[in-house]
Amino acid sequence: MFGYVLRRLLGAIPTLFLIITLSFFLMRVAPGGPFDRERALEAKVLENLNRVFHLDRPLWEQYLYYLGNLARGDLGPSFIYRDFSVQQLLGSGLPISIQLGATALLLALLIGSVLGTIAALRQNSWVDYGVTAVATFGITVPNFVVAPLLSLVFGVWLSLLPAGGWGNGGPANMLLPVITLALPQVAVIARLIRGSMIEALRSDHVRTARAYGLPARMVVIVHAMRAACLPVVSYLGPAAAALLTGSVVVETIFGLPGIGRYFVQGALNRDYTLVMGTVIIIAVFVVVFNLVVDLIYAALDPRVRYD
Repeated sequence: MFGYVLRRLLGAIPTLFLIITLSFFLMRVAPGGPFDRERALEAKVLENLNRVFHLDRPLWEQYLYYLGNLARGDLGPSFIYRDFSVQQLLGSGLPISIQLGATALLLALLIGSVLGTIAALRQNSWVDYGVTAVATFGITVPNFVVAPLLSLVFGVWLSLLPAGGWGNGGPANMLLPVITLALPQVAVIARLIRGSMIEALRSDHVRTARAYGLPARMVVIVHAMRAACLPVVSYLGPAAAALLTGSVVVETIFGLPGIGRYFVQGALNRDYTLVMGTVIIIAVFVVVFNLVVDLIYAALDPRVRYD
């Protein structure tokens, strides 16, 4: 197992290198620059800024300079937030994004698994149809519709919760963003659990467990649920990486200082180093969580071996 993990980590290095390279040059190809303003800067000021941030060098030289800094763990200074480095911005925003994403993911796993299991146990009943309809609705309605609606109803009209902002990071500030993040995941997980649970309940080993006279609760939880979780585990890799690295839409609408919001502001302002830092963080999370998913998959399915 250790050899497999080591091979996967070593194999991720070329992937990360390719992502960094493509992101670097695509950012430079996009029109505009970090110092473009409605009112143009003086030529001397613009020249000094380009020299300080090494933007006056050839593109290949800027690339090698960035790789050299990256090899030392330096993501560079932010072009827009002049008093902060990219590490400082991501260091302040990443814990908030992780806190929101982890809470939403756990909530989605709990509610989605329960709903999917109930729907599978009552297949073709009104409960099954209701769960399927709600799940379909949750998948089709995007976050940029749900987030303003929740903010308007509970924050403005009813004044029960803050309409936006992080505040002190208390439950009241987290509730609406977490619900917005969790709703689509609840829908997806419920549908996955329902389909795989129906198949698992008809499998040979579950029928054998029932023939031995095991209680129905034990058959469902111990035997059927283990097999039904496999599609969900596969889905959780990219889903967890996306949630834990910040939601662009949710953080922007609710005004949360997570890295998703920094990514949007960096892209709009052509803050090259900030966008690159965010891309690297997201890529690392995707690689790590896909590896974790493979290991969990092997633990749940005895037929899978990585020796």
